[in-house]
Amino acid sequence: MRFIGDVPEHDLTYSDVFLVPSRSGVGSRMGVDLSPDDGTGATLPIVAANMNSVTGPRMAAALARRGALAVLTQDHALDDTIASIDWVKAQPIGLASPHVAGPDETVQLVLERVPAIAGHAVVVEDADGGFLGAIPAERLGHALADATVGDLLHSRLPELAPADAVDGRTMFAALEREGVEVAPVVEGGRCVGVASRLGALRDDLYRPALDGQGRLSVAVAVGINGDPGAKAAALVAAGADVIVVDTAHGHQEGMLRALEAVRSQVGDAVPVAAGNIVSSDGARDLVAAGASILKVGVGPGAMCTTRMMTAVGRPQFSAVMDTATTAIELGARVWADGGVRYPRDVALALAAGASSVMIGSWFAGTIEAPGRLQRDGQGRLFKESWGMASTKAVLGRNAGLDAYELARKTLFAEGISSSTILLDPQRPSVEDLVDMITSGVRSSFTYAGADSVPAFRERARVGVQSAAGYEEGKALPVSW
Repeated sequence: MRFIGDVPEHDLTYSDVFLVPSRSGVGSRMGVDLSPDDGTGATLPIVAANMNSVTGPRMAAALARRGALAVLTQDHALDDTIASIDWVKAQPIGLASPHVAGPDETVQLVLERVPAIAGHAVVVEDADGGFLGAIPAERLGHALADATVGDLLHSRLPELAPADAVDGRTMFAALEREGVEVAPVVEGGRCVGVASRLGALRDDLYRPALDGQGRLSVAVAVGINGDPGAKAAALVAAGADVIVVDTAHGHQEGMLRALEAVRSQVGDAVPVAAGNIVSSDGARDLVAAGASILKVGVGPGAMCTTRMMTAVGRPQFSAVMDTATTAIELGARVWADGGVRYPRDVALALAAGASSVMIGSWFAGTIEAPGRLQRDGQGRLFKESWGMASTKAVLGRNAGLDAYELARKTLFAEGISSSTILLDPQRPSVEDLVDMITSGVRSSFTYAGADSVPAFRERARVGVQSAAGYEEGKALPVSW
């Protein structure tokens, strides 16, 4: 990456900069390979942040199916996290994971997990996992709240066989033949996944992120306290593909000790990410301690109040640029964590030197996020999001403490404990957002004449703009 003018002496955010088009020989955005060069095996440079309101096993499976990664949080008991890894590894590759309900569940309860929109389905199973039928999700919007989903099976969806879903084109043709947008795939009396027309198209556009056994990949976070080495070893043994050693202030002695312990336990079996940091000094120390990926960002996240509370942090574009330069020299790579609001920001993070970009609250308002679907006063669907240093997160992380110790822990909590993240009616699934993000980033690469992440990092030309320049680039939502 290079600036088109003088290199600014002050630090820059994503909003401060723009990309300049260059002579390009890349004929199509689909000729671009977005695989990050960070050793994770991902095929998209997108990572869902390890936030309780963002990443759970369903989010991890959905993103891995399209080539991205998600990081399971450190806040759950080890056995629960291993169970989440097991669930992800058991999910289908070319089909969506079914939204399962029991026949006696009420419509009201199911609507807290699945919105009544087209293109999705609810699979009804008995207590032993036997397939009873499936209904289109939009059917829930026309049923009484206290009706049971079992009562709705009179208008069930047709069933497909595995042979109908061997590839995207075959799947699309089968759904078109049945005259439906979505249908369960059933084998041996059990639903093995859900096929959809949109999913069929995506199967031919994306390459999944898979482990050495051909299963979906998943990353898992560990903290720096307790015995992070032993926990990391147990998680790798359970199938974790990337370990993320995570704390708000990554450039500290506790992090360095934790990193050394993790590396001594897992060796080179998996990539080890660590952070968060914002400086080249932090990059050198974490790489020396064993990190192969550096998580960069202090304060840019939508749920983070660190900068306003402490004045600590750094504008994200410059933080990524500085740390990535050092990391790459040392053979490591960077994940840019936080501060992205639009696809342009993802492209700019990659131009600054990141191999992947972590996304948090942007993904919190999707079907796959762990939160419960609710409606606001205007009837709009939303999910809650909260910061991982907030009172809500601290309470959840330390629920086993006595009342006094818990009060001490929460006294100095910071970050937003509850924020409403609306479900976008046009993009209700995280896969819809991935489509939008990757479409924009692929175009950014073609404008730069780059067909890969390393080439984009090399060829990107960046300029500095005023606030008015940034505003000029926004679409006008209404007529003038």
